Amino acid sequence: LFSAVAEVKLRDDQYTLDHMRAFGMYNYLHLDSWYQDNVYYVDQFGRVMNLSVTLDTALQKPREVFRLPAELAACDDRLCASMHFSSPTGLSFSDGTGRLYWISSGQRGSSASEKWEIVFNEELGSPFIIAHSVSFVKSDIHSVSVLLLRVEKDELDTKGSGFHIALEWVTVAETGKEGDQRYEIVKRRVLHGKSVPHYAAIEPSGDGLMIVSYKPFKFMPDEDDTLEENDNAKATEEKKDPLYCWQQTDDDVTITVDIPQDISKDDIRVGFSPENLCVTLKDQPPLMEGKLYSSVDHESCTWIIREKKSLEISLIKKNEGQWWPELILDDKRGELIISSSQCSELSESLMHFTSEEMNPDPEKENPPCNAQELEECDAFLEDCASLCRFDGHTLKVTHVIHLGSNQYLFSVVVDPKEMPCFCLRHDVDALLWQPHSDQPENMWEHIATFNALGYVQASKQEKKFMACAPDHSYAALCECLRRVFIYRQPTPLATVLYNRREGRQVGQVAKQLVATLEANDPILGFQATSERLFVLTTKTLFLIKVNSGN
Repeated sequence: LFSAVAEVKLRDDQYTLDHMRAFGMYNYLHLDSWYQDNVYYVDQFGRVMNLSVTLDTALQKPREVFRLPAELAACDDRLCASMHFSSPTGLSFSDGTGRLYWISSGQRGSSASEKWEIVFNEELGSPFIIAHSVSFVKSDIHSVSVLLLRVEKDELDTKGSGFHIALEWVTVAETGKEGDQRYEIVKRRVLHGKSVPHYAAIEPSGDGLMIVSYKPFKFMPDEDDTLEENDNAKATEEKKDPLYCWQQTDDDVTITVDIPQDISKDDIRVGFSPENLCVTLKDQPPLMEGKLYSSVDHESCTWIIREKKSLEISLIKKNEGQWWPELILDDKRGELIISSSQCSELSESLMHFTSEEMNPDPEKENPPCNAQELEECDAFLEDCASLCRFDGHTLKVTHVIHLGSNQYLFSVVVDPKEMPCFCLRHDVDALLWQPHSDQPENMWEHIATFNALGYVQASKQEKKFMACAPDHSYAALCECLRRVFIYRQPTPLATVLYNRREGRQVGQVAKQLVATLEANDPILGFQATSERLFVLTTKTLFLIKVNSGN
């Protein structure tokens, strides 16, 4: 490289593990997922440099595409510059001082059409790095959503590290008329958590957010939200008694509804059907109406008035023995009353899940897990990470998945139009998952498996970055200095090979490659494409050809 990479070292006041994870382990090499032969980095003179592959393994000379303002060096608490390529013609950019840019880059595939121009820039408070961004069009209005990450001092945290993580979700939208391309901030939302997220990405439509983290995140309310919450709290306090009570046996359901004393038998209308129930008093709107949890024998259902105070309705279940968790679907106004005998039955049915003894059956063959057989690399520092999806409109969590011992390994962009994939350890293997925000029934799809990668990476104590090819043909990791490990997927053998111990023929073999770089500088950036690995040190960019055409 003509000039060294602009590495920003951690300051004395950035001493926590979170500072190290967020800024000390930052990947200074940025791959353009839309044009995978292009990589970018920022040099010590504040220039954004582009390098692109031309003839298979030949790199063009570094080319300046953008220059940061000269006064950056004066900023004491500056972080590293960061960028994210949100579309084929645009990117979000941060200079590390707290200023956010949206840049129109032109078509980035060729140097002739690539020209970076600032479309929007605004000071957003304390310095941050960009975690993710998306570009989308809704109702003919172009918008950009950007996720900013900060590690902030937390005065209230006296027992922990004294810091918390802030994720700010900023939406910038086009406001000018045609020909006048003006953008301004239309929405700012902040989440707080107690650990740097392993993975944080906005959905392509800008309607939601997914986070994988060790400690949970939650949205911080605005003043308007606080007032609304207070109103909701009051409403909850004023909640009335249940509208009706109901009990059930294996055969029937009994509903009890309090009625005014002046109501006579002729004022009551009860409509039974195999799937529905409707109860009306006089000419009022229906007291109860909706689809029942399960079918009933409507011709055998009855109702009666008890002591002129209550209406008692008996429903005969069509599926005998079925337990109903609710009476009318999505109707929360009733209360299920469970008898003591039913409570005992429920407890007994769950007894097989628990035991008062630590190991009630030690003679049982092949116990599912034996802690003494675990090796050091099987121990997880963070074994209770979770994957959460937040709705962008309600700011509420819609999905929570506890990852347990499925340790997070890395993320990779397989399709730039989709959310980044994330790779989790499953036993000894590593599984790649593709989020689909637009498919509620299949929100996380398993798209690739790297055999034994979960086990192998655990033994690499010096590992700094991990990645895989977008076509899943190999996975790779690098250490802090010099060494790069490449793990290919199994491929068929041209010759006959037998397993000596078992005597069976081996059809496929997966190869492991180790590359040692001729450099003494630490590795600062690491990116993988389907054919190549890019490895960035302070003064050199290495290009490793992994997959040839054959």
